[in-house]
Amino acid sequence: MRALVTGGAGFIGSHIVDALLERGDEVVVVDDLSRGRREQVDERAAFVEADVASSDMDAVFGAARPDVVFHQAAQIDVRESVRSPERDARTNVVGTVAVLGAAVASGCRRVIFASSGGAMYGDTDRIPTPEDHGAEPESPYGAAKACGELYGRTFSRMHGIDVVALRYANVYGPRQDPHGEAGVVAIFIERLLRGESAVINGDGLQTRDYVFVDDVVTANLLAADVIGSGAFNVGTAVETDVNTLFRHICAAADVDSQPQHGPAKPGEQRRSCLDIALAEHVLGWRPAVSLGEGLRRTVDWFRRV
Repeated sequence: MRALVTGGAGFIGSHIVDALLERGDEVVVVDDLSRGRREQVDERAAFVEADVASSDMDAVFGAARPDVVFHQAAQIDVRESVRSPERDARTNVVGTVAVLGAAVASGCRRVIFASSGGAMYGDTDRIPTPEDHGAEPESPYGAAKACGELYGRTFSRMHGIDVVALRYANVYGPRQDPHGEAGVVAIFIERLLRGESAVINGDGLQTRDYVFVDDVVTANLLAADVIGSGAFNVGTAVETDVNTLFRHICAAADVDSQPQHGPAKPGEQRRSCLDIALAEHVLGWRPAVSLGEGLRRTVDWFRRV
């Protein structure tokens, strides 16, 4: 299979590239390196440095002729989307439209779109939250992901292309950037391994659904084989508050530390946890890595780098 991975030099994308190469697929990586790192791309993959929102996509896709596209490229910082919704929309909406259009023009029949569960659903009392819950995003980032899904469904109807949206929970694991809002696990690990204190925003009782990157990769590979379009939650259906997460990380790192508590972030979502029954039924997917095991693997990686 010929696969094209946008954002393939980034956290999740580079793991997808590795898995595709491991099973013998041909892989082209497209990344503008604004957040991704060239050294994370396996040398067996072809690499194209390009912005997905640019006019280059038709030429890139035309040369690659992919059978399937894994669209991971995104502006991932929720706070940045609030500060600059125009920049967020350029990457997450215009970039997605450009990728969809280039896929159609190149003859590709399937796009796997990295969407968002928690950010798109917003605060809800339906915990775990299923896919049929309406989109009530609390940020431009969540709105852009919902818009990307809508464009995917539109292109599917117009052009007969299959578009599968995977609504990620909070993904963590090796290669996660510790210098951004989206990487709370990486932030805590890096600080603790340096002997520094970690800061929890607010009371720490806000919850998230933490899913290990290897399980997310498996969901992407399964989605590439499913027939038709659709949207699927990719999480664990387990709520974990930040205080508990911190204690788990301390245990994984064998560190005795107490967090500092800073002011709560205005408008921060209070609860997020995804119902994964649909992915299990249609994709045959369930997460295989527990939070404790995933954190141990992540800590081990941070110790080595």
